[in-house]
Parts: sequence; C-alpha cells; structure tokens
Amino acid sequence: MGSFVLSIILWIVGLFIMYLVITTAVKDGINKSIVGQFIEKKYGIKVDKKSFLDSDLDNDK
Repeated sequence: MGSFVLSIILWIVGLFIMYLVITTAVKDGINKSIVGQFIEKKYGIKVDKKSFLDSDLDNDK
C-alpha cells in the first residue's frame, strides 16, 4: 500500500514538471515565431503574465 501511494505521488510530480516544461516551450515558441512577432508588432500586445513561480519569498518588490 505504501509503495502504491509513493508511485501515485511520483506520477503527480512528474506530470506537473512535464506541464511546466510544455507550457514554457509553447509560450516561448509562440513569442519567438514570425506570427507571434507580427501580432506583437501590429497590435502592440505584450502580455507579461506573472507566474506563481516568479515570486520568491525574498522578493520585496
């Protein structure tokens, strides 16, 4: 029973890490693509959405 719970926890952690990698790759891919640069230049849309990972405990800004 204990190894089953541990394997479930490891799966959840692995899926979360994979989610972070994929979302970062997709955002960077869109922003660096020709279409993304065209939209940013034409409409001036630059959304810097803050992630919960960007805020540190020692960041007092």
